[in-house]
Amino acid sequence: MTSALFAFLHFVTAFGVVFGIFYEWLTFHKNISIKEVKMLQKADLIYGISTVLVLIIGFARVFYFEKGKDFYFQNPFFHIKLGVFILIGLFSIYPSLKFMKWKKQTRDGQAPAISHIEFTRIRLFLRLEVSGIVILILAASLMAKGVGL
Repeated sequence: MTSALFAFLHFVTAFGVVFGIFYEWLTFHKNISIKEVKMLQKADLIYGISTVLVLIIGFARVFYFEKGKDFYFQNPFFHIKLGVFILIGLFSIYPSLKFMKWKKQTRDGQAPAISHIEFTRIRLFLRLEVSGIVILILAASLMAKGVGL
């Protein structure tokens, strides 16, 4: 029963990660409104919290539940999944910092003025995050089926 609970929590937090990334990707645009920025900031918070929780719960599953740490550590797709997860986290730093920087402006009732370079960079990182999620999900599926062992 505990294993099933941890699997459930892992999926819920993983969906939080995916939600946050896709929401940001779909919502962000050049002439973003104050309301949209505030929603982006909330989605980014959900993404951040979910990221920490999915990592903690995922490692608990690796070490204490499921197939045992040897299954995961010997599986190349586990390493790909973890590496892509880290890359997604690194890609998310720039957009997250920008979204946080805009808090003062939104509190003052102003939409952020986004330069073309800033817009292009944020958009690039959001696209890289979405691409990473697709690769991560494929790696997770292959890992779970024991492909590569």
